Amino acid sequence: MSELSESDVRFKVSPEAAEVVKGALRDEDDSEFLALWVDISGVTGGNFDYDVYFERLSDAGAGDFTSESEGVAIVIPEGSIDRLIGASLDVSADGGLVITNPNSPLPVGGDVPDFGPEALSSDIARQVQAILQEEINPSIASHGGRADLVGVVEDVVYVVLSGGCQGCGMASVTLSQGIEVSIKEAIPSIVAVRDVTDHMSGSNPYYAAAKK
Repeated sequence: MSELSESDVRFKVSPEAAEVVKGALRDEDDSEFLALWVDISGVTGGNFDYDVYFERLSDAGAGDFTSESEGVAIVIPEGSIDRLIGASLDVSADGGLVITNPNSPLPVGGDVPDFGPEALSSDIARQVQAILQEEINPSIASHGGRADLVGVVEDVVYVVLSGGCQGCGMASVTLSQGIEVSIKEAIPSIVAVRDVTDHMSGSNPYYAAAKK
């Protein structure tokens, strides 16, 4: 199973959602052996698509995350773990299940560096993830922005900005005076925070292409 703990992933099921899931489980054969699997299946319109289904808990692989929330066994496949950190399963106004996810797909346009899985799985990377989710993103969400961790490499944090921050002329200020200060104060070993966002692809591009 995944080495990540429940406190690392923080995927929660609300009591109301748990009742819906348990009700559906009662209609399944061998329900005592089943878990609720939550997987990200794709991206549509800038939002994640989810696949939520019952499958045997014993089918979980070595890298999959398993936990229990409100009496419901949960499995998140390895490839979806990072994108479901801090997410929750709840019940919508019409009674259906809905996933609230603080994470979002990386913004379109440009190539975001891939530093490998170790750049997101280290202890420092997990600390940075927590700072982004618990302190920084709630702050910049007021203007529709968010910051996601791309990786931590040799004491340098790489982030990508999306929403209202992508293409915003104040993005560099948000980075240097907000994100970088918060991360460096919490983790003194970090020497720099770098933005790898393609700001030309934002809705209000700051780095506009030259006119011809």
